[in-house]
Amino acid sequence: MNESLTLNTEAATDRAAKLAALRRTKFLATAALVACVALFLLARAFQSQVPALALVAAFFEAAAIGGIADWYAVVALFRRPLGLPIPHTAIIPRNQDRIADNLGRFIENNFLSSEPVRARLREIDFAALVADWLSDSRRAQGLSAYVAKMTPQMLGAVEGSGLSSFATQKVGEQLDRIRLAPLAAGLLSTLTEDGRHQRLLDHLLGMFGRFLADEQAQATLRDRIREELPTLANLFRADAYLLKKIVNSAGVLVEEVRADAEHPIRREFDRFVGDFVADLRDSPELADRAEKLKRDLLMRPEVSALGGELWTGLRAYIEAEASDPDSRLRARLADLFVSAGRQLAADAAVRADMNEGFVVAIASFVEARKGEVARFVSDQVKAWDLGQLVEVLEINVGRDLQYIRFNGMIVGGVAGLLLHVGERLLFH
Repeated sequence: MNESLTLNTEAATDRAAKLAALRRTKFLATAALVACVALFLLARAFQSQVPALALVAAFFEAAAIGGIADWYAVVALFRRPLGLPIPHTAIIPRNQDRIADNLGRFIENNFLSSEPVRARLREIDFAALVADWLSDSRRAQGLSAYVAKMTPQMLGAVEGSGLSSFATQKVGEQLDRIRLAPLAAGLLSTLTEDGRHQRLLDHLLGMFGRFLADEQAQATLRDRIREELPTLANLFRADAYLLKKIVNSAGVLVEEVRADAEHPIRREFDRFVGDFVADLRDSPELADRAEKLKRDLLMRPEVSALGGELWTGLRAYIEAEASDPDSRLRARLADLFVSAGRQLAADAAVRADMNEGFVVAIASFVEARKGEVARFVSDQVKAWDLGQLVEVLEINVGRDLQYIRFNGMIVGGVAGLLLHVGERLLFH
């Protein structure tokens, strides 16, 4: 608001200065005309006594006539001289509509044509302006705050538009198109290339070893052994003996496999994994079973609701971060804007492409709207009050037009003097 007030004050001051200059020039021109008439009358009055004053009288007579003629010409542009209904006067007010239309067309054809607009736009480094603006941390924080403020509305618009449901549906369709068996085969092949599946075996062996060492697990195994043995064997605590043997033997086997990289069990595991990968890749039956498993999984209500739950959780998180002035999201956004500005400032190629994009976009907009601009200018001029129109034109160009009156007096005086001298030479 302060900026608008300053602009209005400057405009009023400029108008007052132009109006004062116009009045001074008018006064001087009128005073010069009156002086010409007075000097003409004075010279004519004393011409009989001083014959040389005939030359002065001729000069100022013609100067007065030239000044009056040019006064008439200048005044006739803006109004009727002395208020008299003389034809072809008040030229500007009487031709307001024609002037408005011509002015609009002139601006459209000379200022808003494609080539001048593009040439002028190419002189402006829009990308550098954007880079400088973004590189300022204070402005970046302000932009981050604005984006954060608009985030809830944007999320609401996305949700209201059904985009989240559409995205969930498309993700489901894409997952349904994926052939699970070949994908799993490819993943497992990658896993076996550098022997990482052996690490999986080590992990399984470790889990098995811990299971054997667990007292509760041993108690469960002992109960199962006792159930399978005859009653007589249980009287001699054969279950405890068998459990100990099984646990010790299994433990020894686990340690042997874990310590020996070439153990037969490891080679067997290699073959098992290789055969399984081959079956996944080539077996139609296994592929069908994998597809059925995938479809059953996708049809479960928990999976169907997963997209909505993910969206709800994501929206709640983003809204909470956006509403917190000290949130990491706002800080990261501000850092991102600053980084983008600095990278843009350092990359001349990107700036050139960006500037060309600005030129094309703005020039296309101007090209599409230049007819509207011309009509707007024309309508504005037509809508001006005649007094306002005359005042605007006279204030801006009237001072220069007043000098025509000075020129008219000088040229007229010289012409009158020459005619007078020529007359004397020819007829006397």
